[in-house]
Amino acid sequence: MIQRRLTILAVVVLMWGAAILVKLISLQVVHHDYYARLARARQELDLEVAAPRGTIYDRHGQPLAMSVPTESVYVNPLKVPDLGVAAQLLALVLHLDRAELLGRMQSAYRSRRGFLWVKRKISVEEGQNLKKMRLEWAGIERESQRRYPSGTLAAHVLGSVDFSGTGNAGVEKALDAELRGEPGRMRLLTDVNRQGVDSQLDSEPHPGAPVTLTIESRLQFVAEAELATAVQKHRAVSGSVVVMDPHTGEILALASYPSYDPNVPPRPGETGARQNHAISVPFEPGSVFKVMTLSAALETTDLHPDSPIDCHGGVLRLPGRVIHDSHRGLGIIPMATVLAKSSNIGAIEIGMQVGQENLYGYDRRFGFGQRTGIELPAESPGKLRKLERWGKTSVASISMGQEVSVTTVQLAQAGSVIASGGLLVRPRLVLQRAGKKAPMPPPVRIVRPETAITMRQMMEGVVLPGGTGTAARLEGYSVGGKTGSAQIFDMATRTYSHNNYNGSFLGFAPLTNPAIVVVVTLNGTHGAAGFGGAAAAPVFHPIAQEALRVLDVPRDLPDQLPLAASKKEELDDLSIADVGSDQPNILEDDADEGTGGRTAGALVIGPRVPNFRGLTMRAVLAEAASKGVTVIPNGSGVAREQDPAPGTPLRGGERIRVQFAR
Repeated sequence: MIQRRLTILAVVVLMWGAAILVKLISLQVVHHDYYARLARARQELDLEVAAPRGTIYDRHGQPLAMSVPTESVYVNPLKVPDLGVAAQLLALVLHLDRAELLGRMQSAYRSRRGFLWVKRKISVEEGQNLKKMRLEWAGIERESQRRYPSGTLAAHVLGSVDFSGTGNAGVEKALDAELRGEPGRMRLLTDVNRQGVDSQLDSEPHPGAPVTLTIESRLQFVAEAELATAVQKHRAVSGSVVVMDPHTGEILALASYPSYDPNVPPRPGETGARQNHAISVPFEPGSVFKVMTLSAALETTDLHPDSPIDCHGGVLRLPGRVIHDSHRGLGIIPMATVLAKSSNIGAIEIGMQVGQENLYGYDRRFGFGQRTGIELPAESPGKLRKLERWGKTSVASISMGQEVSVTTVQLAQAGSVIASGGLLVRPRLVLQRAGKKAPMPPPVRIVRPETAITMRQMMEGVVLPGGTGTAARLEGYSVGGKTGSAQIFDMATRTYSHNNYNGSFLGFAPLTNPAIVVVVTLNGTHGAAGFGGAAAAPVFHPIAQEALRVLDVPRDLPDQLPLAASKKEELDDLSIADVGSDQPNILEDDADEGTGGRTAGALVIGPRVPNFRGLTMRAVLAEAASKGVTVIPNGSGVAREQDPAPGTPLRGGERIRVQFAR
């Protein structure tokens, strides 16, 4: 009996052992991979380790955007004892909406998801408060957060990142692929309460590449401050400034107003503040565009600065419209005076001689109607219609800056053609990528060197007494420039506004070898105070002065105060064009003639002009020094021509241009 019982017990033990062995074989051999995966799913969390974004520096190595350590909160909804209570606690500590958080947690629970981000990139205070609560079902993970240490400085250049750390504007978006780097992977071993007890890094995160911009932070600050002051003073809607090196294409400053702080998430209705007006918002340039018209004339016709241009007494009749100049009674004047006085009729007469094919061709060569390729997203190409879409009076309109739309950065690129001696260089913002110098596209010859030099000399007349941009004159530096005051076209009424303008100024300095090009645009100014000469040219002055100081550019003139224009220049009037009943009522640009002389003042008469003809350059400079006058030489050899003529009384601050030839 006992033997039988022992046998039965042995069989039972053997069967039990066999069952255990079979189970072990099933667990450890047959279904090993399955149960291992199941165990890992319950005991481990597979987390992405975000890579720090590359730092963005200014040209001197000062950080403009950087990643700093931060923390993020997560939960396992499957382990939370009470979702409602958990949502209440977390919403209170992390400043979240309880209902929205509870909805997300319930959705994750129903989907059997064991991981849910509660809030990314919490503040230090939030992290400390959460840790004090010792919640077993909530975890904290270290991440990095994007910071912009200078706040609003260069906000439209830098852009920002979204909640996931992806660039959504500016350089952050344009260079996102190289800035964001490669994320790593980490396995987090948890206990029964899903609290981390150990971790294993499967792959290292690779930080994003650093990027060095061409921006000069000191100059950027001045540009933004002066732009904001001008927009507010003239009650404009928006504005932009671009400062560019005409020889390299490097953008030293790019400002847009209104601005924003990229450290702060976007608020409802803040779209306008985050729009980069310098590259994304085209506008009709008005008389600034006459620079391109006269350049094309020097290239394709026999016209030169002294060529007589008939301004028809200030009135020109075209099919369906009548053009009036702001200067009354302008008759036959030199082409240089057409630019200095910004005569619309004179520009039209010049454009007619250029012809529509040449006019269109040179406008395209200057870069209009196409993107510059600057390293920023959402750049507008502007508008320059193809020839087949030009109307009967399109040559007239485009010659004086209508029927075409441009961006501020396009104007800076075009101005650099004149400043660089006829070469077009592409604007660029990136100086270095990952420690390597960014390649510079080769410059392209647009106009002859002599054309560019002649245009510089004519553009100096714009800022001298009697020109439209005297407010742009600098202390110690010669300047060339052009004003523009384009009426804003109302799409609703299909007419041009009589009181709202885009006031702009394009300028460069020093005149003989420009180191900078500065373009200022104020959109939506009002009345005569909003013309380019009165609103935009004064903004050029402090920005250009600071740029030349920062770049340590030698002065080419003695320090002197800008002189006011004569009383005659202050009496300029505005006229409304008489148009047919089927045409919009247009106040023709440029309306800013003479506005540079709004400040009353009398001309100062100086010494008479010496006769330099036949002298060498050294003799001319010595004679000029002894007489206390300033000479702007051009060419080599002996003096052949000079302006003003010998014996002419010099006005205070006026310079003598001397042409040398062999």
